[in-house]
Amino acid sequence: MASNWPLLIPSPKTPSSEDFQSIPTLKDLLKPVSSEVKSVSVMDSNNPDGSSLNNGSVVRSSSRKSVSSYRSMGSAENSVREANFGDLGSRATRYGSKRAESEGFGTSQKEINDEDARLIYMDDPAKTNEKFEFAGNLVRTSKYSIITFLPRNLFEQFHRVAYIYFLLIAILNQLPQLAVFGRGASILPLAFVLLVSAIKDAYEDWRRHRADRVENNREALVLTNGQFQPKKWKHIQVGEIIKVPSNQSLPCDIVLLSTSDPTGVAYVQTINLDGESNLKTRYAKQETLVRNPEKEKIRGIIKCEKPSRNIYGFQANMEIDGKKMSLGPSNIILRGCELKNTDWAYGVAVYCGRDTKAMLNSSGAPSKRSRLETQMNHEIIVLSFFLIALCTIVSTLFGFWLAHHKDELNTLPYYRKKQYKGEEKDYNYYGWGLEIFFTFLMSVIVFQIMIPISLYISMELVRVGQAYFMVHDRNMYDEASNSAFQCRALNINEDLGQIKYVFSDKTGTLTENKMEFQCASIAGVDYSNGTTSEHGGYSVQVDRQVLRPKMKVKVDPELRRLAKIGKETDEGKQVYDFFLALAACNTIVPLLMDTNDPTVKLIDYQGESPDEQALVYAAAAYGFVLIERTSGHILIDVQGERQRFDVLGLHEFDSDRKRMSVILGFPDKTVRVFVKGADTTMFSLINKSLNSDVISCTEVHLKKYSSVGLRTLVIGMRELNGPEFEQWHSSYEVASTALMGRAAKLRQVANDVEKNISILGASGIEDKLQQGVPEAIESLRIAGIKVWVLTGDKQETAISIGYSSKLLTSEMLQITINSSSKESSRRKLQEALNMSKKRTTGSNPIALIIDGTSLVYILDSELEEELFLLSKECAVVLCCRVAPLQKAGIVALIKNRTDDMTLAIGDGANDVSMIQVADVGVGISGQEGRQAVMASDFAMGQFRFLVPPFTGSWSLELPKNGVHDIVQLLQECSVCSSHVLVYHLY
Repeated sequence: MASNWPLLIPSPKTPSSEDFQSIPTLKDLLKPVSSEVKSVSVMDSNNPDGSSLNNGSVVRSSSRKSVSSYRSMGSAENSVREANFGDLGSRATRYGSKRAESEGFGTSQKEINDEDARLIYMDDPAKTNEKFEFAGNLVRTSKYSIITFLPRNLFEQFHRVAYIYFLLIAILNQLPQLAVFGRGASILPLAFVLLVSAIKDAYEDWRRHRADRVENNREALVLTNGQFQPKKWKHIQVGEIIKVPSNQSLPCDIVLLSTSDPTGVAYVQTINLDGESNLKTRYAKQETLVRNPEKEKIRGIIKCEKPSRNIYGFQANMEIDGKKMSLGPSNIILRGCELKNTDWAYGVAVYCGRDTKAMLNSSGAPSKRSRLETQMNHEIIVLSFFLIALCTIVSTLFGFWLAHHKDELNTLPYYRKKQYKGEEKDYNYYGWGLEIFFTFLMSVIVFQIMIPISLYISMELVRVGQAYFMVHDRNMYDEASNSAFQCRALNINEDLGQIKYVFSDKTGTLTENKMEFQCASIAGVDYSNGTTSEHGGYSVQVDRQVLRPKMKVKVDPELRRLAKIGKETDEGKQVYDFFLALAACNTIVPLLMDTNDPTVKLIDYQGESPDEQALVYAAAAYGFVLIERTSGHILIDVQGERQRFDVLGLHEFDSDRKRMSVILGFPDKTVRVFVKGADTTMFSLINKSLNSDVISCTEVHLKKYSSVGLRTLVIGMRELNGPEFEQWHSSYEVASTALMGRAAKLRQVANDVEKNISILGASGIEDKLQQGVPEAIESLRIAGIKVWVLTGDKQETAISIGYSSKLLTSEMLQITINSSSKESSRRKLQEALNMSKKRTTGSNPIALIIDGTSLVYILDSELEEELFLLSKECAVVLCCRVAPLQKAGIVALIKNRTDDMTLAIGDGANDVSMIQVADVGVGISGQEGRQAVMASDFAMGQFRFLVPPFTGSWSLELPKNGVHDIVQLLQECSVCSSHVLVYHLY
């Protein structure tokens, strides 16, 4: 398919053509094979322009197998794709398996069969819903209806054993023969408790109903009879075409058909879905991009997978005009997202209402039962048996008394068998057997105070009071995130005072997850003498307006001097290539922000990764300012000279490759691929025959950066000749249009082009500790609480953060387990266990440091028990390079083998699994979204806010025999009540 160059869409503004250098067409590179390429069309969502290479058009590619955020290049922890461990269905979760982290997320690994797919006819909802009536767009988050409220609410409240007991007592007291106390007085306490709980539940559900009405009655523009007309959200059907204006939320999950951007790009904000405010890009297919639904009827079929909870995955095929193409996560926009920086977008509804991914993931706070309540249920059952035994003894003794005094029953003053007033008759005497049975039931009523309902009322009031004080505690309010403490599970407040193990994420939990560029190693030279640069340090002028980067960045004076020299010297050329890679190899979108001065604007770099933002701001501070990005090109101001680079290909970061790459067309008609990623994967791609000294020096610098807690990335580059570029393009075309195994083929295409690169350098980014973290960890240690840190970062970085946070101390004996086989893991565990057993009393505490590779062989095997025994001897455990399911496995290791309470705290989607497994889950309102908060029992803004609930102000520190002491007190009180029974009988 031939097409012209894509139009240049200003972001923020496209300078005039005079400002550009000459634009290459790459014809010289492709002349030998132009006849073959002429018939080729790239039909992937990430090549929205669909242009042919022959006429110089831009071919944009991407190996997007998920739209997950490009987090840390070196951190498996930040793979959002691995976090949804609830998607694994009913299969047993294998925490230690290498496949466990991706079993539930296969994308395009097999063709969608008819049984597992839904067919959607574009702009034909009647035919779409003819065979199978798909869910409408009416959403209901409420729990009850008018009919189901009473039975369902009572059913839920009577899950407490004590309530069933009180109900039986109240029923017994209604019988005339057993009415020991007033009938109304016996039922009022239970009725009051049930009524208060019901009113609270009804009010909360009424608020849900009100929110549902507002949501369902919002209006969207739906194509009806060839025109877009307003239609309420609740009436939208699968198959209808919807127009979404800028800054509007999407009413359902839609496959993107067209946008106001001529290249088919749409920018969306997913803050309502996952809490992330950074903009993300979605793409329309070239085949639907040029069609206007109001002028031209769009007829096609979409064959997509059944609804699933995985918000980062989507698999479908689309057929238009007999042409079949594949769809992926980058082609779908989910309900709740907002359209930004795009005037409008068209899309066809594929999932509506309860089938949308947002609704499938909208579960409430997890339902957990506190340990105190569990113990109380157990004690109530024990007390019930004790009560039955006591009443049996009383009724048996009464039977003996009745038999012994059977001849005196007519005249006894306190027990009269006959009624002598008027006609002689029996006076409420039911016979020997029934009298004993009624005595048993009366004994139950008399001794009912052994399980007082006032205890439950007091507990509920205390919990409400605890929640009130925690939520309104100003010392637990975080101004940075504007978030207060949240109690999302009111019934486990007291568990906060019984925690013995804390499992914490590192990035965003102990650290701020606000990345700052600190230093760089370029061509084997370490530049780490940065000083703070003011905003006025660097700026560019575009159309009489001054553009300045929004954030300050530390700069090295010598490195700034070399950057200004440019390519005049060898050193300057290496610095030029390095910062050009930082400015270009990313998915950052530059946005303009107004200031008080109308002639000055700030450049705000928006992207899916804090690491990328930090690197682009660093490049701007050294004179490489990213001004504009479209799907076809980027515009960079290099030391005052504006240069346009054609984006010929873009392979985004994924958790398997742990790197990303961009293929750029330069003004001098050369083509280069820039790659950046984790050192563990990058050094295997570098051509070691080139600059071996530089490689050695860079490795030393990387170790230095990691030792001080910096996050590191390695940057490389190589030039592609014409045949190499043609080979990449043809391979990408085949992979991107494949209907089976598309993700694996795209990954292979990326691997083929990302090889034999020459190293440019490495970067060091600081993720600062949160305020009060060292003091909080020290307080927890003094309180006897063990703190484990589970992170995906490299070992050196994790150890450095451990020292700075006072998790590790110089007095600790460090045991490190880094194994690559099961036998090696077994041997090292045995050695560590033997070492720990030989320790004497008063010797230095042990700190265990273990990596994710070792855990692959330890978890879900017989070695788990050995790891547990070793961890019991350790004061600190630090797990590095662990996957999300391994985090959950480590928490389960302790939870399932001890009676100690566990708490997991994290801020990202990769922490959801361990938060759900732990007895108490705490979410941090951080930079990685609100997935952790939505899955948690409690939420807070900073790690240091753990200390007040733990150390006594609000929580219950229950002694080991606390419940038994309560039982003993109740039993002593019951002795007094025995006199009531004696008086009644005699």
